[in-house]
Amino acid sequence: MLRSSIFVVAACGWMLRAADPLLVEEIIAKVNGDIITKTEIDRGRRQIEADLRQQKLSGGQFDQAFKDREGNVLRDRIDELLLVQKGKELNITVESDVTKQLAEIQKQVKIADPDKFQQFVREQIGMPYEDYKNEMRNGLMRERVIRQEVGGQINVPRGEITKYYEEHKAEFLREERIFLAEIFVSTQGKDEAGVAAAEKKAKDLANRARRGEKFDELARDNSESPTAQNGGDLGGWKRGELSKEVETMVFDQERNFVTDPVKRPEGFLILKVVQKHQSGQASFEEVEGEIQNRLFMPRFQPKIREFLTGLRQSAFLEIKPGWNDAGAADGKDTTWKDPAQLKPETVTKEEVASRPRRKRLLWMVPVPGTKSAPVSTSQTVKK
Repeated sequence: MLRSSIFVVAACGWMLRAADPLLVEEIIAKVNGDIITKTEIDRGRRQIEADLRQQKLSGGQFDQAFKDREGNVLRDRIDELLLVQKGKELNITVESDVTKQLAEIQKQVKIADPDKFQQFVREQIGMPYEDYKNEMRNGLMRERVIRQEVGGQINVPRGEITKYYEEHKAEFLREERIFLAEIFVSTQGKDEAGVAAAEKKAKDLANRARRGEKFDELARDNSESPTAQNGGDLGGWKRGELSKEVETMVFDQERNFVTDPVKRPEGFLILKVVQKHQSGQASFEEVEGEIQNRLFMPRFQPKIREFLTGLRQSAFLEIKPGWNDAGAADGKDTTWKDPAQLKPETVTKEEVASRPRRKRLLWMVPVPGTKSAPVSTSQTVKK
């Protein structure tokens, strides 16, 4: 046996007496058939630190924000495992979504070769490609479970939306604004034939959008702008914020208007008027979706936690002493059971000797290779 062999040892008090075993991992929680390791918690802490650094927090602000979020790292990891397990229990599959999302990323980074794309992921993300793919799969699974099992159970009556609008009309006074989406077909580095092909493609996309194909999907699959991943969304614009050429082209048009391809120095641009806000009081129809979201979200978040608490109640969950689940269910016993402390059931020699001895009737057991089956294989006789 190589002395460099590595053993992953559960923190349960067992002593492995193999040649110089090395403790490389510590299990701090068991969630049904899965485990949570200290390495995962440390990774979560590092991610929090990176997020806060990116927000440019420092000093006391950083320390307080880190402390507030650090206490939820174990809770969040338990949440993630429970949601993925529930998704598998519900036979939810997200493989097609994973394939589509990876294909979109591959298209955006313009790496056609699968091996080179996997190498790109390893270099950019800092993890093996299969691990990255599995994290994506689990993330999509969690979203699907929450949407189906929580979001799908919440209903905001239209009457309540109408009442909110009437009571908060002052909040829906609008400035004139237009919301746009784009598809961009690049001509960079292309010769005359390539430019002609790009123009033909742009005209075809514009016509497809006018015929009713979903603009966001056309943008996602064909646009060569960074906005493609968001369906070409360009957000809202007031008069004077767009170039004069573009403003003249779109600002007075109605919702769902699609422009002809516009020649730009780098390619051809297609714009769609997604939404328009007229100056003054917004109509109920204009803001109905916004109000519904305002009323939905305050109900949604508590329901998610309620759902996760229910999953905890029915789960096999053990947490090592010294660690705390901030989302613990009231009354749920999560005591860590140390296998080293469990004792096997024992009997005395006298008890064994006093039991009646039984032997199986061997002639009732079918002979291998024969087709006949015994009437019973459970008959016994006292000796």
